Amino acid sequence: MAHGHQLASRRVTRAWFGTGVTSRNLTVAADKVAGTLHLPAPGTPRHSAVLLFGGSEGGNSNKPAAALLASHGYPALSLGYFNLPGLPQALENIPLEYFATAARLLAAQPGVDPRHILAMGYSRGSEAALLLANDYPDLIHGAVVYSPSAQVNSGFPDYGTFAWTKDGKPIAERLIPLGHVSGPVMAIAGAHDLLWTSSRWARQIVQELDAAGNRYPHQALIYPNAGHGVGTFPYLPAGTRLIHPVTRRETDLGGTRAGDAAAQEAGWPKVLALLASLGS
Repeated sequence: MAHGHQLASRRVTRAWFGTGVTSRNLTVAADKVAGTLHLPAPGTPRHSAVLLFGGSEGGNSNKPAAALLASHGYPALSLGYFNLPGLPQALENIPLEYFATAARLLAAQPGVDPRHILAMGYSRGSEAALLLANDYPDLIHGAVVYSPSAQVNSGFPDYGTFAWTKDGKPIAERLIPLGHVSGPVMAIAGAHDLLWTSSRWARQIVQELDAAGNRYPHQALIYPNAGHGVGTFPYLPAGTRLIHPVTRRETDLGGTRAGDAAAQEAGWPKVLALLASLGS
């Protein structure tokens, strides 16, 4: 545009699926979990795999990221844990066993190295990812957490409820123990997150792992000018304010568009490099 006149235009088509990548929708009725399983092209060497889940938005929000991971050779399961058919309607009393069921399903897929399955959680999903990595170290072998929390928080949107359960018992609000984590942890946050203090939590996660004597790589990546929208993959238009799909309220995520974009561009290759390092 110049002086109010369009000088040129270009249409760009974003392809989520690489050649040969397949996807299969999973339902609670048929598979005991709800989500989408993405597998690399047949014949791809066996790789580490990723179990992905989002935050307080609910639904199955990580299908594009899972498809991209599969396109890079990493089997990925984008998992919904509430607000889908057969699941709770709110982030309340979600059993950790549900995530473990999904991880076992993923581990059984062709092309998956069951010794290297990572949980990738965004925002509220980071709590589940860290809990899984600590409580199921033989099943989940590390975590990548975006805009994370280092503690268990209440249910949502009713703050008087519990978010997670294990063995039928609610998990109280507390710092998430990390003494049993059996793989790498990468915590990615924006320095200007206005939704919660994810940069402080990311550093706290690393400190907890250090204190536990964790021998696997663990690091906090804090990006300046980025907010709660710090991840995952780059080159997708997004703003810093949104109407939350559950509360229907306007939410300021903090940061700037440029800051988020720069963080995604820098962070995504580091995630891929981490996955590539597993089993090598």
